[in-house]
Amino acid sequence: MKDHADISVVMADMGARARAAASILACVSGDAKERALLAAAEAVRARRAEVLAANEQDLAYGREKALTPAMMDRLKLDEGRLQGIADGLRAIAAQPDPVGRVLAEWDQPTGLHIRRVRTPLGVVGVIYESRPNVTADAGALCLKAGNAVILRGGSESFHSSRALHGCLLEGLRAAGLPADAIQLVPTRDRAAVSQMLSMTDAIDVIVPRGGKGLVGLVQREARVPVFAHLEGIVHIYIDKAADPRKTLDVVLNAKTRRTGICGAAECLLIHADIAQTLGAEVIAMLVEAGVRVHADKDLAHIPGTSPATPQDWGREYLDMDIAARVVPDLDAAIAHIRTYGSCHTDAIMTEDDPAAATFFSRLDSAILMRNVSTQFADGGEFGMGAEIGIATGKMHARGPVGAEQLTSFKYLVEGAGITRA
Repeated sequence: MKDHADISVVMADMGARARAAASILACVSGDAKERALLAAAEAVRARRAEVLAANEQDLAYGREKALTPAMMDRLKLDEGRLQGIADGLRAIAAQPDPVGRVLAEWDQPTGLHIRRVRTPLGVVGVIYESRPNVTADAGALCLKAGNAVILRGGSESFHSSRALHGCLLEGLRAAGLPADAIQLVPTRDRAAVSQMLSMTDAIDVIVPRGGKGLVGLVQREARVPVFAHLEGIVHIYIDKAADPRKTLDVVLNAKTRRTGICGAAECLLIHADIAQTLGAEVIAMLVEAGVRVHADKDLAHIPGTSPATPQDWGREYLDMDIAARVVPDLDAAIAHIRTYGSCHTDAIMTEDDPAAATFFSRLDSAILMRNVSTQFADGGEFGMGAEIGIATGKMHARGPVGAEQLTSFKYLVEGAGITRA
């Protein structure tokens, strides 16, 4: 499917079929959606050998492209991660159906009875890069919210995404739901992305999930509304009132548990009063763990560090690297985050309640944390089962985008033959 005219025809057909499926899903019972997701979870378990074989094809492709170890980690599936995908499908299935939920209800003096109720968005387009689990997460969340979805996975995860999509289709068939509810773009050609961004008659919202290049492209070129998931330039500020044990545990986990996810810590800000004590201990711990610490002049004397450059501030490494800077106080830490952050996730390590309250009130990141590893910036850890991404904009959805965030609302107004004067 190399001819762009052919891709245009295919995408238009997918859009029309998704729109038709969305009209059916809007009226589907919560029980049917639950059955579909549970059957999909069972299919992931039953077809795990097939999925892992497909993933091995993608890993070979990634090695040929010389992907970084962090990117290969994002791409890799194993028994544990497949179990996590199946568990996520079951968790989404078990959630209350958001569609039709009454958000507010009131009566007007005129006799009007008004209800504001949740309703599906319609058709969601999801464009993502190397993480194959997004296929299952996005498909499941859109279905739970009563939306049809068109998935365009990254070229690196092409085979894995197809295998997981097959599991989702098996779930739809088991519940008697239209297969067109969850469609996967059948080509690696980037022309399909351009087509999706202009399908205003078929797609109601685009959700990009990937690096700065992908999200920037989508925001520049999309004619369809976008839920922006920007890069995770995640900061941890170590306050002078930080607990040493908590700080050492949290910082190590936030940086090294998985470096290739958007919640991984990318910059440490250390209060000047503890820079040469707890701060130096934290830096030494990271160096010993194999992290390349890009340190400012006040920390550069610590063995194993390398000098930070201006390009290290506001950088998403997605690897075993972290920038580190000494700041004179909380105000300076907040100013740094406002200048270099991406409004994704930022954390403070402190036992000082007023300092934490100031950090929470003066920063406007989608997720703010205190004494918690930033690796918890994840819809599954928030009780959503999974997420499509972390929305960093301010319109409609912010933070982890789960099923509830993939709905809108409408007003239902009733009366007894009321006329307006």
